[in-house]
Amino acid sequence: MTLPPYDLDVDLASRVQELLFPKGSPVCDWCCIGVKYHMACGLGGDYFDFIALPDGCQFVMIGDVTGHGLHASVVMSLLYGFVYRASLNRCDPLKVARDVNAFLENFAVRSQDLDHFFSTTLFCCVIDPATLAMRYVNAGQPLPLVRRQEQVFELKPTSPPLGFFREPEILMKTFQLHIGDRLLVYTDGIVESVGGRGELFGIERLKKVLLGSNESHVAFLDRLFTEIERFGRQGAQKDDCTAIAIDFHRTWKKAGEGAGESG
Repeated sequence: MTLPPYDLDVDLASRVQELLFPKGSPVCDWCCIGVKYHMACGLGGDYFDFIALPDGCQFVMIGDVTGHGLHASVVMSLLYGFVYRASLNRCDPLKVARDVNAFLENFAVRSQDLDHFFSTTLFCCVIDPATLAMRYVNAGQPLPLVRRQEQVFELKPTSPPLGFFREPEILMKTFQLHIGDRLLVYTDGIVESVGGRGELFGIERLKKVLLGSNESHVAFLDRLFTEIERFGRQGAQKDDCTAIAIDFHRTWKKAGEGAGESG
């Protein structure tokens, strides 16, 4: 069957969007990083990346622009390129978040009809492999979770979503990760997946899956998406779903500090 021109355009846009995302997870000696995502309409507003910084730190970002479908993918592509460039050679999540807000504000002021589309939630962090200290900004993203044995810690928002206010209060916080921890960051499509009776998957179900999995980070993500699919099997997925899982195995000397490890 020949697709109509609009569908061909959407298919091409979807393939271009795929090119933006990393083709695989970083290979690290001190942690394992996995990602899994599904766009509800083939195109979407979720974005993510992992950037190894020159000093050996690891930058991680995940976000979700306002809206769904084609218009969200256009804004996402524009924003993704900016965030990627803003984060290179920079170990400062706070500066990245402020730059993103200013970038979106500059577009929003050009149109009173479309200004709300130039906004995003964003979680970005820098993790030091030598200490496993994580500096992060959570601008309106669903609560990232850290599993430590039988405990789950929530990383509260430190900022409103970006692009709505000219000078929002954006704070950066630090969380001390431990060897054996699993960090889970995700977009709202995960917890807002709707079940057959109209109920949401929710954070408590997510915590249960997180605590109930002793598998690798890759197997855990597969299990999570399987649980979400089963939960919503009576209805179509309404939102994009993206999740990143990071397991921490050891500490590692940063570039320039000499080789070595502990743990």
